[in-house]
Amino acid sequence: MPRSRAAAAAPPEVAFSNLDKVFFPASGFTKGELIRHYLDVAPWLLPHLRGRPVTLIRFPDGVRGESFYEKNVPKHAPPWIATHSVAHRRRAGGTRYILIDDAPTLAWCANLAAIELHPFLHRASEPGRPTHLVFDLDPGEGADLRTCAEVGFLVKKILDGLGLESFAKVSGSKGLQLYVPLNTAIAYAATRAFAKGVAEHLEQAHPDLVVSQMAKSLRRGRVLIDWSQNHEAKTTVGVYSVRGKRERPYVSMPVRWPELKGLRDPASLHFEPAEALRRLRKQGDLFEPLLTLEQRLPAAFASLGPEAAPAPVPSFGAYEAKRDFTRTREPPPAPAPKRKAARRSQTEAARFVIQKHDATRLHYDLRLEMGGALKSWAVPKGLPTELGVKHAAIEVEDHPLDYLTFEGVIPKGEYGGGTVMVWDIGTYELLGGSHGAGNLKLRLAGKKLRGEWHLFKIRGDEAKPTWLVAKSGVAAKPLTAFQQTRSVLTRRTLAGIARTA
Repeated sequence: MPRSRAAAAAPPEVAFSNLDKVFFPASGFTKGELIRHYLDVAPWLLPHLRGRPVTLIRFPDGVRGESFYEKNVPKHAPPWIATHSVAHRRRAGGTRYILIDDAPTLAWCANLAAIELHPFLHRASEPGRPTHLVFDLDPGEGADLRTCAEVGFLVKKILDGLGLESFAKVSGSKGLQLYVPLNTAIAYAATRAFAKGVAEHLEQAHPDLVVSQMAKSLRRGRVLIDWSQNHEAKTTVGVYSVRGKRERPYVSMPVRWPELKGLRDPASLHFEPAEALRRLRKQGDLFEPLLTLEQRLPAAFASLGPEAAPAPVPSFGAYEAKRDFTRTREPPPAPAPKRKAARRSQTEAARFVIQKHDATRLHYDLRLEMGGALKSWAVPKGLPTELGVKHAAIEVEDHPLDYLTFEGVIPKGEYGGGTVMVWDIGTYELLGGSHGAGNLKLRLAGKKLRGEWHLFKIRGDEAKPTWLVAKSGVAAKPLTAFQQTRSVLTRRTLAGIARTA
C-alpha cells in the first residue's frame, strides 16, 4: 500500500542546492529553471502523476553528463515523501517507487536533477489495470516528426472507426505519442494485443512507411509503432516532462490533431519550458480527457485477461543433445515438475551472466534469463565498452537457469570443452524491444559491467543467428587488469580454475 506523508499545517520545506548549475548547455538552462518549470506546470502536471509510481531519470551533471534511472526511492528521502512498494522477490520490501502527488515532492525530485519523469500507465492501487493505452511512434533514419504525423493519422483513422477518441503529444525528443483513454476495467494483455494488432495491420498495409519490429535496421525511412510500451513493467515519459535528449530543454507536450495536419516544420512543435507554460495558460490541459474519459476496446480484446499470454515452456532439447552429463559437470535441465517457473513477475529484475570460456578459441558467453531459460550468445570479443563499437554475437541454444553460476572445466572432447569462468553476473532491465523481434535494449547491473547495451539481430536465416551488440548511453568505465582476469564468484583466473578442477 502507498505510504503517505502525515497531514501537516503547512507544506514541507524543500532545501535546494546548486541552482545555477547548467543542465542544457545550448540555452544555459539551469537546475533552478528546471525546478521553476515543474512548479509552474504543477497544476496541470500533478493530476497525471497523482497515485502512479514514477521512475526518475536523473542527470546530476546535466545532459552532457551521465544519466541513470532511479526506481527505488533514495535512502535520504524525507519522511513526508509518499511512496508505493512494488513486489520484488530478491529485494525485501520490494522496489519502493516515489508517488509525485504534490508540488513539494515534484520540486524535491527536480532538485535531485530528475529531468525526466516516467509514470506507469496504471495507478498504484490497481497495478494490473492500465487507465489508457499508448502508441509510441519513433522515426527511423530518414524519417522525422512529419513522418510520425502521417503515421499518427493512420492510427487515428483506425481508432475513429472503432469509436475511440485519441490524443497526441510530441515526445520532447524526435517522435510522437498517441494516447487512448480507457478508465474502465481492462488488463495489459488486452491493451498490448490491441496495440500490436494495429501496428502489424498498418505495417502490412503501408510497408514503406510503418514497421512494428524493433530492429533499427528495419526503420530506415519508416516509423516504428512501438506497441510494447503497453506493459505492466514499463513506464512512459509523462506529459509536461522535460526531456534530457538534446542540448535544449524540450517538453513532452500535447498537440491538437489540426496542428499535425500538413506539418511542414517539425521545429514548430518543439516546445521549450517558457513556451510550454504560455501554451498551457492559453489552451489549458489538452490531455485532461485522459483522466476521466471512459472508453472500451472491441469485445475481442476487452475480454483478454493476464492469463491470455502464458509464458512459453522452455525447451532444452538442443542443449541436452550436445552433452554427455556422465562426463561433464555442466548442470542438466531440471525435471519438468521441478523447473523454476517460466513466468516471472514483470516487475522482478531478471538475471544475466557473462562467462569467459577458454575453449577452441577464447571467447565470452552472454546469457540472459528469459521465459525460464537462459537465452545465450557467444561473443568472441566480449561486450564493447566504448560508444560506436559493435561486436558480433552468435546466438546458441538455450541453457538452463542453473548455468548462471556454472564455473569449471568441460572435459576435452565434449561440446565446448575448456575452462569456464563466471566473469560477471547480476541483473538486467529490458528497456525496450524483445527477443522475438530481434532487438533488445538492456540496462545491465553487474559486478563489473553497468549501463546500457543494445543487442540486435542482423541475420536470422541460419542455424546460429548472428546479432550485434553495441554500447549505448555512455561509455563504460575501464576495468582493471585484476577485474579483466578474475572470476566474480571465486576471484580465480582461468588457470586457477583449471588447476582446481
